[in-house]
Amino acid sequence: MRPSIASIISALLLAAAPVTCAERMLTSTSLNPCQSNSSFSATLFDVVFTPSNRSLAFDVNGVSSIEGNITIQLNIIAYGLNVYKTTIDPCESDDLRGLCPMNEGQINLQSNAEIPASSLRQVPGIAYTVPDLDAKVQVYFNSTTTGQSEACVEAELSNGKTVDQKGVAWVVAVIAGLALVASAITSGLGHSNTAAHVAANAMALFGYFQAQAIIGMSSVELPPIVSSWTQNFQWSMGIIRVGFLQTLATWYQRATGGTPSTILSNLSSASVEVQKRSLDALYGLVKRTNAGASSNTDSSTQVVIRGIKRVGFRAGIEPTNIFLTGYIFFLIFVIFVVLGVVLFKFICEGLVKAGKMKGDKFQDFRNGWTTVLKGILFRMVLIGWPQMVVLCFWEFTQKDSGAEVVLAVFTVFSMMAILVWASSKVIRLARRSIQMHKNPAYILYSDPVSLNKWGFLYVQFKATAYFFIVPVLIYIFIKGLFIGVAQSSAVTQAIALVIIEAIFLIAVCVMRPYMDKKTNGFNIAICVINFVSAIFLLVFSDIFGQPGIVTGVMGVIFFIYNAAFSTILIVIVLVASCIAVFSKNPESRYQPMRDDRGSFIKSQSQLTTELDALGATARGEPKHGYSDKSGTRIEDDDDSWSGNSSDRTTQVQQAGGYGHPPNYPSDNGSARHLPPYERTGSMTSSQHRFRQQQNASPWQRGAGYD
Repeated sequence: MRPSIASIISALLLAAAPVTCAERMLTSTSLNPCQSNSSFSATLFDVVFTPSNRSLAFDVNGVSSIEGNITIQLNIIAYGLNVYKTTIDPCESDDLRGLCPMNEGQINLQSNAEIPASSLRQVPGIAYTVPDLDAKVQVYFNSTTTGQSEACVEAELSNGKTVDQKGVAWVVAVIAGLALVASAITSGLGHSNTAAHVAANAMALFGYFQAQAIIGMSSVELPPIVSSWTQNFQWSMGIIRVGFLQTLATWYQRATGGTPSTILSNLSSASVEVQKRSLDALYGLVKRTNAGASSNTDSSTQVVIRGIKRVGFRAGIEPTNIFLTGYIFFLIFVIFVVLGVVLFKFICEGLVKAGKMKGDKFQDFRNGWTTVLKGILFRMVLIGWPQMVVLCFWEFTQKDSGAEVVLAVFTVFSMMAILVWASSKVIRLARRSIQMHKNPAYILYSDPVSLNKWGFLYVQFKATAYFFIVPVLIYIFIKGLFIGVAQSSAVTQAIALVIIEAIFLIAVCVMRPYMDKKTNGFNIAICVINFVSAIFLLVFSDIFGQPGIVTGVMGVIFFIYNAAFSTILIVIVLVASCIAVFSKNPESRYQPMRDDRGSFIKSQSQLTTELDALGATARGEPKHGYSDKSGTRIEDDDDSWSGNSSDRTTQVQQAGGYGHPPNYPSDNGSARHLPPYERTGSMTSSQHRFRQQQNASPWQRGAGYD
């Protein structure tokens, strides 16, 4: 007995999996062409199989240019393997009488069918439970006269289970944020070294999340489980759907001369393909798929989305709203951080005046909170740099509206100018410090204003690697550039990412630029995983022409090792944050920095100005800040400590503000002198006690927001 169309569609839906529901079911919502000159296409394809009542409901609207008798060949493919194959003659099937013979024109199929129990038993239970199972069904329409394939269509299958979970996205986002909050709290408690490590690791974790999101934004066709996994991290790129923001973005685009897309609003009447496999010709968003059809079939369209548009579609965002959505959330992020800092300042002052908090709590922050805020704003620019590079350069290729293009140009080049200026400032200060004191850490860490403003670029690195922020910024820029502008070439993106990640991994492994061994290990591990992920992406691009089973299995492996690694990183950061906040002496977990930065960091609230002046005189420093032999000031900014006038120095002394040169501990009466450029060896006990007493709050050194 030949199978009916109901048993066929059920069998194909029985081997699949993606999405999320409480009840077990298998679904498919799009029918896509799988050969270049397909004579059949569907504008609507909606099939649901429910095993609990053995019902199969299908609604298909299509256009055919096939005439005559045909046979239907059906293949079910799971993880690249052909797990089921059968041939059907429509003339011998009661359900397919309408296709015997096939006629040119519209085809409408809408019905409910009951699946035989014998067919239901052939479906493995795993098909209903495995998340994002990589499965599809292919249907070939073969002419009975010539035996040639007249058309080929395929449907991706889903079982309602997926690793794309909003709960996961919220958890990782909250943990990354709490780690930064923990570093700020720790800094207020006076544990500067701990706060620096917690904040540095939190930022590295955030960078890893963005790297995962960028993998999902590539135009490479990803296995379902990889696409779903990377979707969990798109919040780090600002891809978050909020209803009224979508309305606002659509209004803005229309008001500035753009034409909003309507993919999401037309899902009831259009078939949307989320990244087609092995049909390289379909590079446009909307592509006619009835190349061999007659003129009366031009109402049939196939919507094909990939890369950044795929990410937006899965998030429920129209392609033309993706750029503005990411841009708006970046602005919201900055505004909330600024308001949080200002609110914290006023809360602290209010608690001190009310006697609820000691006057020395967060004193460094309260005295110099405006400078701290400037540094935090610079940090926000650095955090948003990967996101805005990708979205702004992608907007150049989309041209959603003239105003949006102008906005993209202004934003990305303004951020670039800010980061380039800040990096050049750091390099100039470090070189001047080497020239004057044979140590880059001296000026970088002894000027509190410069440290608070520019410290976000170098405190996570050891003093001798102050320049490493430049390779980091270039790495992020080139990586984002390829993702943003090379959406039409998946292979180009994959090859570029492999090369970029390999170069950066080698640089980090060879130079080991971070502040200590643990931080270097943390970041090297992230670089290794990013490089391995880039290799997997290259395989997914099908450049090697590997069997489908290889791609499917590698997709599962990609998910497993990234999920395990993410869990390890999150646990490390979470444990470190908890210890930093709740431990009585969290500093005992960390060794003092070998670059001796602690000796140079000044606390505006702890050092006496008399000893400062004496120390400055003994070191031969001028009254009004650091300068070279020619008298040129090191820092030219108006609000910089080292470039201030004598009047400002007097005000600082009276207010207990910035402006105190560092004191040095004596070691059994030995002379005071600067540490060498490369300091090795152990510190004396008196030096260690001095650093524990004199280390400034991370608000002072930028660690609270690193």
